[in-house]
Amino acid sequence: MTGPVCDRATDGSVAVGHRSRVPEVTSCTGRIASARRNTQHGGMQEFFRELRQPMNLAGLFTLAAVGLSLRFLPLPQLIVAAALLAAFSALFVVISAGSERWRRTRLVSLLLMPAVALTLTWYTPRLGTAQVLLVVWTAVAFSVWPPKLAAPLVLLADVVFYLLLRQADLNSPLTMVLINLGFQALAGLCVYYARNAELARDQLALVNADLLATRALLADSARDSERLRVARELHDVAGHKLTAMKLNLRALAAEPDLAEREEVRTAQQLASELLDDIRNVVQALRDSRGLDLHTALRALAAPLPKPVLKLHIDEQVKIADPVQAETILRLVQEALTNSARHADAGTLSVDIRREGNDVLLRIEDDGRLQGRLREGNGIAGMRERIDAVRGSLRLDTTPQGGLRIEARLPA
Repeated sequence: MTGPVCDRATDGSVAVGHRSRVPEVTSCTGRIASARRNTQHGGMQEFFRELRQPMNLAGLFTLAAVGLSLRFLPLPQLIVAAALLAAFSALFVVISAGSERWRRTRLVSLLLMPAVALTLTWYTPRLGTAQVLLVVWTAVAFSVWPPKLAAPLVLLADVVFYLLLRQADLNSPLTMVLINLGFQALAGLCVYYARNAELARDQLALVNADLLATRALLADSARDSERLRVARELHDVAGHKLTAMKLNLRALAAEPDLAEREEVRTAQQLASELLDDIRNVVQALRDSRGLDLHTALRALAAPLPKPVLKLHIDEQVKIADPVQAETILRLVQEALTNSARHADAGTLSVDIRREGNDVLLRIEDDGRLQGRLREGNGIAGMRERIDAVRGSLRLDTTPQGGLRIEARLPA
């Protein structure tokens, strides 16, 4: 796995690419994603990328093997059986590689798959290919539905399968169904546990990213506190003693015997220059650049395969308050989650700038909300955080149907 790349764009923004599976989230991942997505080919590339997943390839290989078994059929039966298998394969591809925006289409496809497989059983009961198709469908069903919904539907399909075998006067139809049920249970359990492991890993990656982002803010806050402490010590201790030294040298220079001594004048000049240098150092330590939001936000977005984070923070923005930085971090985190779950967005644009004495945070994605905008627990949490820092929050939709969030935080 190659190392991550993260560069600034020419307009000052930062676009962050993500991997779907990341062992660490300490930096940006993958190549920089362009601010402009290739809307013509981006969806097709994602389609084929999903189709190349190992489990999907295994399913396609199985369907191809089933297709080879059809060659033993007479030509009229071969045409009908091949058409049914092609329909089943198309439904499998729609479910396996279809976008989240195809949610209704995928649901219909998932319900049609056993119907096609059972129709093939009714048409060619002695070939046995439908048994394999039912095993494939079981694996797909357990990957999409929870077991309490998938298991009853699989049992219902097996009951219909048994009735069709009995109608065809086959020997030991119950034994055939029980054997097939065993393969279905094995496929369903394998997919179920693989899905749970994947969800747990992704959840762990998100928690790890959250911890790393928070740690980055805490480390910056600790450094700022240490700079402030050093500045105070220099000002209060070294500055005080140098001022006393200057006063004593001035008193010595007033003595007639010492007024003409070059050493006294040199000591006065050095004391004045050293005091000025300390004042400059103290001022530089106090003029902190603020907390590093770039690193924290990149770490937060790293484990998500999408949306890609396009980040722009104005140079005039200096966030020194950890509470305010934490508020911005959580707003962006919730926006990333909402865009990935509900809008199927490919890019999330985050712009942080100064507007008067306030910090303005503008977030918008290029997705499309399903239905009208409804405020759930995530948005309620946003409002609570904004109210805690006496800011304001406004929600809207973009002309393309994406979500736009504008938050104003008092400096």
